[in-house]
Amino acid sequence: MNQTLLVTKRDGHHEPINLEKIHRVINWAAQGLEKISVSQVELRSHIQFYNGIKTSDIQETIIKAAADLISKEEPDYQYLAARLSVFHLRKKAYGQFEPPKLYDHVLRLVKIGKYDKHLLNDYTHNEFEQMDTFIDHWRDMNFSYAAIKQLEGKYLVQNRVTGEIYESAQFLYILTAACLFAKYPKNTRMDYIKKFYNAISTFKISLATPIMSGVRTPTRQFSSCVLIECDDSLDSINATSSAIVKYVAQRAGIGINAGRIRAIGSPIRNGEAFHTGCIPFYKHFQTAVKSCSQGGVRGGAATLFYPIWHLEIENLLVLKNNRGVESNRIRHLDYGVQINKLMYQRLITGKHITLFSPADVPDLYESFFSDQNLFDYLYHKYENDHKIRQLKIKAIELFSLMMQERASTGRIYIQHTDHCNTHSPFNSALAPIRQSNLCLEITLPTKPLNNINDTNGEIALCTLSAFNLGNLNNLDDLSELSTLIVRALDALLDYQSYPVLAAQYSAKNRRSLGIGVINYAYYLAKHGVRYSDGSANTLTHHTFEAIQYYLLKASNLLAKEKGACAWFDDTSYAQGILPIDTYKKDLDYIISEPLRYNWEELRNQIKQYGLRNSTVSALMPSETSSQISNSTNGIEPPRGYISIKASKDGILRQVVPNCEKLASNYELLWNIPNNQGYLELVGIMQKFIDQSISTNMNYDPSCFPESKVPIKQLLSDLLYAYKLGIKTLYYHNTRDGFSETQKKIEYNNNHQPNTCASDACIM
Repeated sequence: MNQTLLVTKRDGHHEPINLEKIHRVINWAAQGLEKISVSQVELRSHIQFYNGIKTSDIQETIIKAAADLISKEEPDYQYLAARLSVFHLRKKAYGQFEPPKLYDHVLRLVKIGKYDKHLLNDYTHNEFEQMDTFIDHWRDMNFSYAAIKQLEGKYLVQNRVTGEIYESAQFLYILTAACLFAKYPKNTRMDYIKKFYNAISTFKISLATPIMSGVRTPTRQFSSCVLIECDDSLDSINATSSAIVKYVAQRAGIGINAGRIRAIGSPIRNGEAFHTGCIPFYKHFQTAVKSCSQGGVRGGAATLFYPIWHLEIENLLVLKNNRGVESNRIRHLDYGVQINKLMYQRLITGKHITLFSPADVPDLYESFFSDQNLFDYLYHKYENDHKIRQLKIKAIELFSLMMQERASTGRIYIQHTDHCNTHSPFNSALAPIRQSNLCLEITLPTKPLNNINDTNGEIALCTLSAFNLGNLNNLDDLSELSTLIVRALDALLDYQSYPVLAAQYSAKNRRSLGIGVINYAYYLAKHGVRYSDGSANTLTHHTFEAIQYYLLKASNLLAKEKGACAWFDDTSYAQGILPIDTYKKDLDYIISEPLRYNWEELRNQIKQYGLRNSTVSALMPSETSSQISNSTNGIEPPRGYISIKASKDGILRQVVPNCEKLASNYELLWNIPNNQGYLELVGIMQKFIDQSISTNMNYDPSCFPESKVPIKQLLSDLLYAYKLGIKTLYYHNTRDGFSETQKKIEYNNNHQPNTCASDACIM
């Protein structure tokens, strides 16, 4: 290459390009990596150099050249590109590769308003120096390229207007630990900080997006999920809208329960006016959701819930449909349809479902969640009262419409209201579950607000985290990891702020946690078992039993120390009832594995000392946060050996863990013949998980006659999920004609699943 090529330095002056310096940096980044060709990266980079190129652009060109070489056969290029990115990022953040001392760094960022000033009040200079000894900045080199880009785009403290970066990952991890354990006694907190830092920085524990991006900053709201229930009044509708705006702005995903709102044409003020129905108010909620971004990290999003027997159901089911006009469509919310056993019985027996406006049938809506026997009695009673406005529709027609819309949009979700309350950590007579959240794994009690300062209402919050199954040495590791994550998240509930009083009372009195898993697909591959053939059943049963056991034990030990949560008596745990007592016994026909832990001793300890947390577990999608630890997301099978992420930096390729050795062990999504094995695994997990699970359905039309998925198949899978006790169903994914790369790009850009654009592939 021509040695007279000039580069532009940061101060604006020009000098000849130094190819030897570039060579040294790439060689440094390649240390310890296999199947890496430094010369190949250099060749790709040099072609793109031009006279006057900025030194920062040279770094980005080299990074892109390395990233372009990432493949299933040569996965280590993702680490080469990542290390080069770390080098570049630190230069931008600190002006040099070596990070500053922790105390100096905190002092600077507190001064410019990027870090919480309480850090300097809570810790002395000497304690920051002690924390500095815990930090291993070389752990930055364990990130993949996609992980670094996610960190840079969503998690690291920065100025989102100018793009200026202020920190690197290890400061994120150590300061998260410092903030969460700040109020622990001085003689123990450093030990917890060190252990928690090690657990999160070595990817044994995965933190949720609001925690990673927010803890250590002046913004103190870190709950991932917010559940808001609306009553059938203007005051409650407006209070709900106000609460939505406040929490969307604070990074939370929203669940809205609007099932109480009466149907169109209902009389108002003794017939003085007709009610406009649900749709205008749903539009109002959509405006509230989209009025803010989630702290500049991601766009506002919400799922709205309503019962399948609502009088307006036929119009509500098509709200996301691309056909129709704006006046009768609300496409920027997702929807959860609530179903129970009686509705399925009507489907199976070929009968009708009778639709009502909730305001016309006293106690029917409440009993739909709290008392299934009472619901059955009232439903039959109101069906036979022809003075009540009602509409009959064949159950098969209604379910078929629902499944048609679910298949064509991918975003009509399902909540089984009976399973959510009979297999629940809460006593449904005292604290019924009436909704879930955006990702369909949080099932917590709510009460409608009458105004934004209403302390009689209840907004449910859940704080999330996950175990990285792929990084466990054995299940006994879960004992200490459970202690760390339960204590950290419990402390977070007191550390964070609450923009709405109803949320504060609920969070601090229920202290609900949702701890799940990531990297399940890798975990199965490591153990040589598969989703589809039942070979993973025993491993899954053993693993999720251990997870729930150790989490409950950690919460019980914390209750001994700090006291049970104030509303513990609302839980079924207070009666000595555990998830292993209330699961659907149909699972026993699939797996008859005995329990391996001492549940009776734990039951007695819980009855004696209680639990610090009303709930401890939930299985979330983890689509973004799992990328940080180069893990497969949640419990889902990967679509391919390389997942494609779209970002502002272009296409990001991420290779499944240990692909070079375990590729043949992975069962890829579209190689799984049907949903049965996956649903059975979810049912086994749900036996132990006290909240719910983000459960997807996946369909490849090419596997069916005429490339059409029969409605009969969709209904069969729906009924099977119900039979297994699955509480909620999330995405309906359909394999279409796009390439896997294009589909994944669209997924990340639009937060849409990979579904058909029309209903052409179902019948």
